Amino acid sequence: MHTLKETAKFTGLVNLKRINSSGEVIQEIEIPNLVVTTGKNHIASKITATTNTPASMTHMGIGTGTTGAVLANTQLEAQTARVALTGSTPTNNTITYTCTFNAGVGDGAITEAGIFNASTAGTMLCRTTFPVVTKGAGDTIAITWVITIS
Repeated sequence: MHTLKETAKFTGLVNLKRINSSGEVIQEIEIPNLVVTTGKNHIASKITATTNTPASMTHMGIGTGTTGAVLANTQLEAQTARVALTGSTPTNNTITYTCTFNAGVGDGAITEAGIFNASTAGTMLCRTTFPVVTKGAGDTIAITWVITIS
């Protein structure tokens, strides 16, 4: 008798760009993310779903929370803005989410981000924290978030 053991691992990489009002990238960082327990449960539920229940991921939030991401997270620590995703593209074993926080949206000392399936509350898929990105009133933040299943 042969025993097969296979485990799925969810990893992510977040690319965040701060762009000034002239369209110049003035800050860029890449940070890992954590797929939280509610996100893993969401993925498992989506495998057997015959409708859009649970709802697909549709929004990204940013905030000023500084406590590191942990599996038990269900919301951002101190959300300042949440906007609709501009893209969610699956390719092979990855999905790439994109989002833009335009000038005047979520300004301040941004230190966390997360992906959700609703414009408020909802299920969190993943969360990350990072060094301060100071978003001025005229700045835009563009985030590309890649989740890999391996």
